[in-house]
Amino acid sequence: MKPRRGPQHRHVTALVPCFTPPLLVRDEEGRYLQATSDQILNAARHAIDQKVQRGASFKSAQAAHEYLCAKLAGFEHEVFSALFLDSQHRLIEYVEMFRGTINQAAVYPREVVKEALRLNTAAVIFSHNHPSGDPEPTREDEALTHLLRTALAMIDVRVLDHIIVAGTRTLSFAEHGLL
Repeated sequence: MKPRRGPQHRHVTALVPCFTPPLLVRDEEGRYLQATSDQILNAARHAIDQKVQRGASFKSAQAAHEYLCAKLAGFEHEVFSALFLDSQHRLIEYVEMFRGTINQAAVYPREVVKEALRLNTAAVIFSHNHPSGDPEPTREDEALTHLLRTALAMIDVRVLDHIIVAGTRTLSFAEHGLL
């Protein structure tokens, strides 16, 4: 606020607080406390689950990118997941299949094939996050995608894409000719 200097400066500029109120969560005793970053991210993941349910279409790459960013951004460890789809590329189920460390996750093709068979899947979109923030695929990422694609082809399941999520950035194997 500017200081007043006599009668010629009669208007007063209001001070507007420059803060964002915190998000609150209720604890077991009914008290409201400031939410942690992890609580906010978990709530966002739950909200995206409610918004995108079984039968949602993943025919556009943009829809898959947005959904997977909401699901995987913010993890401090690698998470390998799969969108299991029907023949019309509608969601059957999103599954976080494997969790790892800050820079790798062990992925077992046998378990991926078992899940695809259990869900009667026609197509799949794989995804994992890079907590480092760099969406570039490693050689291991490329080798794993090839191995999974080969294993799933034996049971007539198409791999449509493998999307790496690094914060708000993504990289699509399909768009970069890596499938």
